[in-house]
Amino acid sequence: MNTQPIRICYQSYVDYENGKTYWDTLGAYLEKITYPGTTIDIRGITPFDSYAHNLVEMRCAREMICNAVAAEREGYDAFIVGHFQDAGLYEARAVVDIPVVSLGESSMLYSCQLAQRIGIVTINTRFVPWFHHQIRKYGLNERITGVHAMKFEPGQLLGAMGDEQKTLEAKELFCKQAEPLVENGVELILAGGGIPMLLFADQFGFNVSGAPVVNGIDIVVKAAETAVYLQRTSGLGVSRVGDYAKPPPHIIEEFLSHPKGL
Repeated sequence: MNTQPIRICYQSYVDYENGKTYWDTLGAYLEKITYPGTTIDIRGITPFDSYAHNLVEMRCAREMICNAVAAEREGYDAFIVGHFQDAGLYEARAVVDIPVVSLGESSMLYSCQLAQRIGIVTINTRFVPWFHHQIRKYGLNERITGVHAMKFEPGQLLGAMGDEQKTLEAKELFCKQAEPLVENGVELILAGGGIPMLLFADQFGFNVSGAPVVNGIDIVVKAAETAVYLQRTSGLGVSRVGDYAKPPPHIIEEFLSHPKGL
């Protein structure tokens, strides 16, 4: 078995300039939850994801895919898409051989082991259609039965990081959206986004009327560490005969270098 330390690249959709408190809080949290010998480096995106819209997701997806390729070439053992919407996830898996795991997919799939009916509370109503797209893509229509939303832009919610009063206000709004889901039979609540997950990460045993609130950051980190372990011990990786068929090297290079200055 390969017993070398594990190096993971964590793709944030916030850059340090616009999210210093978030980055510092995330870095300290990642260091706390990793296994001994695992190191995680955070990589940002500029301009950061400050507005809830599909067009922003697609712009960030392209940069994320390029960063996944760069991470593999720099010797990282796994790549985490630290963004719930995870646009470009399948494409990133198709172009690298290291494991690529995402906050959204790993959180949803693991939540299915904890409850039969799952609800998501996201930060903005414009994310709701995208979440339903993810749910269909992962084949979870019968398990994730409701998506509710608060009314924050991603950049606004960053302002609550490190502010106890604003965090409390955000938590109250979160619970207000989660309560109707639980009343309608949802058994578990998933915080739909890396920012609210980190914001509530210190709320041990956080629940809404008995329904656990899942922090997917812990889940995605453990998924990445497990994926590296399985790849090292048994050579297990993604299938190359379907969605994750790997393109030839020149096609990858073409993607990395185009478009040019549009």
